[in-house]
Amino acid sequence: MSIFKLLLVMPLVFFTACSSFPKQPDEATEQEKPVTTSANDQNKQPKASSPINEAASFDPDVMFMVMIAEVAGQRGRLDIALEGYLEAARRVKDPRFAERAATIALYMKDKEKTDEAVRLWLQLDKNNLAAQKIAAMSALIAGDRDAAVGHLEVLLAKDPAGFEKTALELSAVVQKEGRNGVIYDVFDDLSKRHHQNASLYLIKSLLAIQLNNPGQALIDVQNALAIRPNWDDALVLQAQIAAQSGRMHKAIADLERAIAGGPENEKLKKVLAQLLVKNNDYAKAKRVYQELAKSNPENKESQMALALVNAQLKEYDQAEEILTDLLDQPKWQNQARFYLARIEASQGNISEAISWYEKVNDDALALDAGIASVLLLAKDNQYPAAYAKLAILAGRFPEHKLRLLVTEAELLNQQKNYQKAFKLLSDALKLNPEDKSLLYTRALIADRIGKLEVSESDLNKILQQDPNNVEALNALGYMLAERTTRYKEAEGYLLRALKIAPNEGVILDSYGWLQFKLGNYEQALGYLQRAYAKVQAGEIAAHLAEVLWVLGRQEEAKKLFAEALDREPQDEHLLEFKRRVLDKGFNR
Repeated sequence: MSIFKLLLVMPLVFFTACSSFPKQPDEATEQEKPVTTSANDQNKQPKASSPINEAASFDPDVMFMVMIAEVAGQRGRLDIALEGYLEAARRVKDPRFAERAATIALYMKDKEKTDEAVRLWLQLDKNNLAAQKIAAMSALIAGDRDAAVGHLEVLLAKDPAGFEKTALELSAVVQKEGRNGVIYDVFDDLSKRHHQNASLYLIKSLLAIQLNNPGQALIDVQNALAIRPNWDDALVLQAQIAAQSGRMHKAIADLERAIAGGPENEKLKKVLAQLLVKNNDYAKAKRVYQELAKSNPENKESQMALALVNAQLKEYDQAEEILTDLLDQPKWQNQARFYLARIEASQGNISEAISWYEKVNDDALALDAGIASVLLLAKDNQYPAAYAKLAILAGRFPEHKLRLLVTEAELLNQQKNYQKAFKLLSDALKLNPEDKSLLYTRALIADRIGKLEVSESDLNKILQQDPNNVEALNALGYMLAERTTRYKEAEGYLLRALKIAPNEGVILDSYGWLQFKLGNYEQALGYLQRAYAKVQAGEIAAHLAEVLWVLGRQEEAKKLFAEALDREPQDEHLLEFKRRVLDKGFNR
């Protein structure tokens, strides 16, 4: 298997994620924004505050307790700090001490004292929503279903407008505690009590996804839409569930129908365009992004996405025009430089590409730009310059040592120095035995030197950590198909990969090649044609040409081979196909 398939990302493919487009550097998603209540701090040690001034007007004994609590908190003795603040809260009618005690108790997962502190807090400030949130979180973490429902009922009654956000914040924290099932049951109870509240069904749907139950997630989101038929959040979630279940065409059709039947909705159009990109329907995605850019010229995100679609369609002039305009936008200029570099690289203009990459000065993209430059230099056989660039990156980004080490392994791979690459990765794995990028890369290198047992072991280690790791599933399936006759096992891995990423070109290629090995030539042809339509890589071209040849379509095979070799004259898979098939007139 070629290391070219590393991480399923072709070096010059413009949409490296497919499901979304670049955001402004300072733009955070709702999931990335911090929770604004103290409830979010249950996984972080509470910082020592300075309540001593607040206690100065109280009884000297109370002031002494607070002083002890403060010092204990600073020294990490949260048990002593909790007792001090809790005793102060018992003695003084000031909600601030109860709040402090509740926060510490929640962090310590002491439900009894959390409940006592919250009870004192609410006695002094009965309408305090933060106290109710902490009480709800404590009950959820403890698995106390009835208590959690009660506290959430209060929050729903007192703050209906903010309840959805609160519920999602609580869910995010509680899920980290492995309580997904409990929290789903709690919201199920709430939805039965408030069966006309669409938000509760939406939250249930999100939780069902976390529980890996897409069928229930779909039922819940459809219930939400039955109450609020044109709710964009629910429509988006419904489409995402369909897409993740492998029903991409339904997801797209549902969104198109919703957009056609209602008023202009920018959110739905953005998601539709993203799904079209994920489905490799770039022409259609382009039309949607053109509409978005036209209707809102200030929306630079849509303009950037439109540029990337144009680049994917090889309409480079249009892409460059948009990106050049974005160079004048401070928030977008580094991304514009980055993608201008990719366009130059895709056209074989290596020096121009590197020049653009070197202008990327934003840390969020500079490492990617630097690594891309290293690989371009290697592609141009400028290995001394590539290693020099890599050394500079190592000094600038010491925290990304492992990623740069993987890049060094790729340089060694391109020079066919497989043994040295294997040793480099093996030494790194001694210190980082669970690192998935190291395991994956060594698996590919090990395959190069005939160490299938190492490849298989490394990929299985990844799958033990992450059973749905599509790269590992694809690599293991392909290796077993190519190197062994364990075709049934190979098919199992590849079918799992296809279920997760049904439109991924390299997986379609792997499965098509397996069918070829099984003698199912017509079936192999279909999968390989789909793969090649998505990713015109030399390895896929070689596979497709061989299937055509075996099917007696030699002229088509020769034409395909010639076109592919013209693009990649040094591709080892194409050259191997020429040596083994074309030069010998091989036929099955």
